[in-house]
Amino acid sequence: MSEHNSNAPVFHGTTILSVRKNGKVVVAGDGQVSLGNTVFKANARKVRPLADGSVLVGFAGATADAFTLFERLEAKLEQYPRQLQRACVELAKDWRTDRYLRKLEAMMAVVDKDISLILSGTGDVIEPQDGIIGIGSGGAFALSAARALIDVEGMEAEEIVRKSMKVAADICVYTNENITLESL
Repeated sequence: MSEHNSNAPVFHGTTILSVRKNGKVVVAGDGQVSLGNTVFKANARKVRPLADGSVLVGFAGATADAFTLFERLEAKLEQYPRQLQRACVELAKDWRTDRYLRKLEAMMAVVDKDISLILSGTGDVIEPQDGIIGIGSGGAFALSAARALIDVEGMEAEEIVRKSMKVAADICVYTNENITLESL
């Protein structure tokens, strides 16, 4: 018998986007949390600074799982200061092999001034080749818009993120326009 009740309502929604351009990195997340076909909350904060503000993290997935992963990542960042990639690899190893962590359902976009990474529970630590990350239900829409805008002359990272998140909110029913934005 499965532990998961397939008839239970499922929380949906998140769009996290990170864009790196001209020495600046911006991470944004929408505020919508949906339960089934109902907007359960419109102002969730899915992007947070860690490591005294030198690291930004956006999460997609179950909220309690994300908070657990925030805490674990912060501990890894304390263990490996100023080594974001190493801290993320160590977290991904734990996430994949620990019996408790293995059940967590989330993805994370993690950035500092030098590197952008995607972390998943399957042990993935991926650095996108173009410095753009889109995760969550509207992530592909925001990612596509950001890639289309990245080479526009005079358009900076924050403007690209804002316009791309608007595109995602216009297309994805699990994404709203209540954006939390952080930058380094």
